[in-house]
Amino acid sequence: MLTFALVLLAMVSVPEIVSVQNAPNDAGTTLLLHLEGALEPSENAGALLVQRRETGADPWETVLIEALPLESPVLADGYDPDYPVIPMVSYQYRTITFTLAGDSLFSGVFTEAEVARGEWFNLKEIPVLIGCVLFLFLILFYFHRARKGADLYLRPIAGIQAIDEAIGRATEMGKPILYVPGLSSIEDVATIASLTILGRVAKKVAEYQTPLLVPNIDPIVYTVAEETVKQGYLEAGRPDAFESDSVFFLTQSQFAFVAGVNGIMMREKPATNFYLGMFWAESLILAETGSLSGAIQIAGTDAVTQLPFFITTCDYTLIGEELYAASAYLGREPKQLGSIKGQDACKAIIMAFITIGVVLSLTDIIAGTETLAWLKQIITMSILD
Repeated sequence: MLTFALVLLAMVSVPEIVSVQNAPNDAGTTLLLHLEGALEPSENAGALLVQRRETGADPWETVLIEALPLESPVLADGYDPDYPVIPMVSYQYRTITFTLAGDSLFSGVFTEAEVARGEWFNLKEIPVLIGCVLFLFLILFYFHRARKGADLYLRPIAGIQAIDEAIGRATEMGKPILYVPGLSSIEDVATIASLTILGRVAKKVAEYQTPLLVPNIDPIVYTVAEETVKQGYLEAGRPDAFESDSVFFLTQSQFAFVAGVNGIMMREKPATNFYLGMFWAESLILAETGSLSGAIQIAGTDAVTQLPFFITTCDYTLIGEELYAASAYLGREPKQLGSIKGQDACKAIIMAFITIGVVLSLTDIIAGTETLAWLKQIITMSILD
């Protein structure tokens, strides 16, 4: 019986660690373990455990469990958040091979492991760096052109062009304008974009001497909105015309706020309704009530799930990033124009690459070539290996 067990163990190759190297292009949290004998198929070998301990410490920690045979002779230690590799700490390793018969075969202790060190720069991210530099260059280039007075073309957006028309309509009818800056907090990007547009609208309203109503659901947004409207009146040269009651706080309850805004619509009969910011399930209730009151409505949000409701019930809708670009369209400030034009130029470059990729993929399908794979390898390859 003892002879049979010895023969069985002899048939199982015990994988051993031959080297442990610091993984390149990381923060010093990964070590690469190179094993010998782990790729050889064996009928009796079941699983491989890799254990680790700090040099001079007693307890061993099982950091990797792999089925035998391995697909690759190289294993990465450090991906398990429960057993992180600490930079500049010396480690020792050993392996344990479990056989199907229930035996455990220990390898020798490997004591020559490299110390994990962080890199200053990930060479694999050089293409990303090149893209960021190009993106920054285009923004600064168009920003410089805008400051020099160049006439930068921005594609017309109907919802933005209709803002002045909507304010003028309310002025002619002698009715107020309702502006809802969304139902989110001040941390939301859509809320910040909405408050920026509110400043432009307030300035125009002050020039036309049109009543403005700005209900708010968030106390912080209310405070910022009040100062924004006040600044708009100041820029228009009519600070005395600002009424503090025009910007007010309703409630922080979602549908209670909607009920309050709907009540304002039915009582005050505003000629123009603005819904710009972040909205949720209340979007259709607001827009439908405004439509029934006969007001011209301009909406804008980056909430994809609410866009269909605004598109079907409002006269104009700013979709996604059009909400962010609205302030640049209205203010025509060089910094904002340069940012918009730079982003458009980067999108054009990306669209060109996508078009080239589609053409090359069709060519590969028809002609049986591999030009797309070659182009992908050129774009994603590291500058230095």
